[in-house]
Amino acid sequence: MIAVTDLHKGFNGEEILKGITATFERGKTNLIIGTSGSGKTVFLKCLLGLFTPEQGTIAYDGTFASDMNKEQQRALREQMGMVFQGSALFDSMTVAENVMFPLQMFTKQKKSEMLDRVHAVLDRVHLENADKKLPSEISGGMQKRVAIARAVVTRPKYLFCDEPNSGLDPRTAIVIDNLIKEITEENDITTVINTHDMNSVMEIGEKIIFMQKGHLAWEGDKSQIFKTDNKAVTDFVYSSNLFKKVREAQLQGL
Repeated sequence: MIAVTDLHKGFNGEEILKGITATFERGKTNLIIGTSGSGKTVFLKCLLGLFTPEQGTIAYDGTFASDMNKEQQRALREQMGMVFQGSALFDSMTVAENVMFPLQMFTKQKKSEMLDRVHAVLDRVHLENADKKLPSEISGGMQKRVAIARAVVTRPKYLFCDEPNSGLDPRTAIVIDNLIKEITEENDITTVINTHDMNSVMEIGEKIIFMQKGHLAWEGDKSQIFKTDNKAVTDFVYSSNLFKKVREAQLQGL
């Protein structure tokens, strides 16, 4: 679990995060949504430890980041997995070598042990026959699954995903959403996903926070998001043609 209290962060005199208080639950897919400029990317980078807030606290399973010494901070980073927006695979490395990379950085396992773990996670994301291929030789959806495998190969306690469905077709996006959700539940991970994809919200939004101009403007789950009277949320939800039609049908009582 990650607990955030009264978080403030700014740059060059401009306050970006304006007192965010939120919790992200273990074993669930926690989504951060909002329009461009809402502060959600800065918030995610604070959770990752890439930015230091000027005010407020972040606690990881009860331990405050601000109280950690350098050794504890390093241990925390080793417990984090990250799925980047563009997958961020190394072009010159095979699929297996990409997935093995965090094990080489953060563990002292024998190569045979690392290979066993790599093949286990590749099998879990249904890429057992792609281990010797280069990223350029596989599809975008397969690249995203490699990124997920790499993020969880070290058995992290916390998984962060930045726009994991970016550039994917709707069908592949659903596969990726469900894979992240399944891995989260199987391994009891605290997963935080930064997204603007309403399909993801409706597919796996177990805990959702909506950010607006640096504030947490709404929180709930996928069953509640259509029922809210928060205008900023409804404007965001019904910004796509698909959900506009859903809204029209609701208003007409269909």
